Amino acid sequence: MNIAVFASGRGSNFQAILDAINAGFLPARITVLISNNSDAGAFKIAHKYNIPTQHFSQKMFFSEETLADAMLEVLEKYHTEFIVLAGYLKKIPVQVIRQYRNRIINIHPALLPSFGGLGMYGHYVHEAVIASGEKVSGATIHLVDEEYDRGPIVLQKSLRVAPDDTPDSLAAKVLKIEHEILPLALKAFAEGRVKIEGRKVWIM
Repeated sequence: MNIAVFASGRGSNFQAILDAINAGFLPARITVLISNNSDAGAFKIAHKYNIPTQHFSQKMFFSEETLADAMLEVLEKYHTEFIVLAGYLKKIPVQVIRQYRNRIINIHPALLPSFGGLGMYGHYVHEAVIASGEKVSGATIHLVDEEYDRGPIVLQKSLRVAPDDTPDSLAAKVLKIEHEILPLALKAFAEGRVKIEGRKVWIM
């Protein structure tokens, strides 16, 4: 399965996918890394593994439509079959979502549908979890649709929020779970073990 990874930050989930591929666990290959951030640490990882990269910023385009056209051109160039949003902080253009319907997943650092939606990413999520007094958090893999964090859930794993947890300590614990479940979800897709009916998803 040819995967395009979209990332905005340091790329730890990108690295987790590469580690799973290189270990022989995940029958896939990453054909291109796309980022909205020209300084993303993920670019350094991609260059280390000789993976092609592409920087896309909305500022480079007149409209979302022209951005989408450029993205789709690159995805086609690298024979993309599946898209992974691994810490990507921009909304995917509608045209791209429609072209890759049920073939885009995102990893979210909380147990959706709680603590999701516009503005709920990264540290903001963990701050909200701590502030709410929640006793349980975790990570979610979900299909991407036209709304932030609203696509059908593919896989989740939870953990206990300790009384002395801070946003930083919780983030570190959740990140470990992200690195664990993202390759698991991708392996299921690559092996054709995911069944999707409407908003219900099963891993067989």
